[in-house]
Amino acid sequence: MMDRVRWGMIGCGDVAEVKSGPALQMARDSELVAVMRRDGARAADYARRHGVPTWYDRADDLIDDPQVSAVYVATPPSSHCELALRVAASGKPCLVEKPMAVNHAECVRMIDAFRGRSVPLFVAYYRRAFPRFLAARELLRGGAIGKPTSVHTFQYERLAAGDAARIWRVDPAVAGAGFFLDLASHGLDLLDFLLGPICAVAGEAVNSGGTYAAEDVTAASFRFESGVVGTGIWNFNAAHSDNGVVITGSAGTLRMPVFTDTDLVLVRNALTKTKVPVESAELSMVPKSRITPDEHETFQAMRLIEALEELEDVQAVFSNLEIGDELMAKYEEENG
Repeated sequence: MMDRVRWGMIGCGDVAEVKSGPALQMARDSELVAVMRRDGARAADYARRHGVPTWYDRADDLIDDPQVSAVYVATPPSSHCELALRVAASGKPCLVEKPMAVNHAECVRMIDAFRGRSVPLFVAYYRRAFPRFLAARELLRGGAIGKPTSVHTFQYERLAAGDAARIWRVDPAVAGAGFFLDLASHGLDLLDFLLGPICAVAGEAVNSGGTYAAEDVTAASFRFESGVVGTGIWNFNAAHSDNGVVITGSAGTLRMPVFTDTDLVLVRNALTKTKVPVESAELSMVPKSRITPDEHETFQAMRLIEALEELEDVQAVFSNLEIGDELMAKYEEENG
């Protein structure tokens, strides 16, 4: 195992600016040594502002850089497969932004390529490392709701229109689909984490608003290998915003958000309702008055990046995430 992960980052957009880029630099035993963007001037600007020693305007130059020991692909989904295959050919571990690719076939190609080289491939689903979801898993394992029998996941958002409907995230040619692929995949990853793999699925997707080309409402039913059955609704043409997961068992119900920092709610035998307070790890690190929205995103990503020290064991990535005193000291030193 390498002593320190030396990251090369392909893509210097919003996700790299406010979340993953700073996290790669701040996490324990991790450093960002090179960045790449096709616009060389912007790559150089990012490197200058973030103290990154090397920048490139060609992906292959970054991938082949001997100082780079692992590559993070932070570009839109349409380029994930092509770039990941190049990283696999180089024999270096790769972290790909979510969603993994634009379709299932591309995902399979990526998995096969890295498996063939015995090199790790990761996708940036870090929410399963949050304290509330770790707590939820322990409650389920401890029988807090008896035997889990069904689950419902949901997300409601208002319809994007105007400039908000002209972004790449709702352009199927770039994103593969719409907000479902971009956002719902977080919730589906949590279901995998909490209940195990899904083995059967059916669904419908429609465009009800007509403000962009991708679907805006998706409904699905699914079954897990464990025997749990589930439903999901992802409605991006709703009158309100809300999201969550409700897991029902033989002796109770467990409710939790997907995106918001609120408590778990445990209901047992339809009589006793208990809020399980789970303070967000990123909010517990520093006084809340000092946390900006950008920093909030950075701390989220740091939980995943730190765990990538265990590049040889994907289970360790999602089961043994810690934010150490060393990281906190670095943050305090740099931010006063």
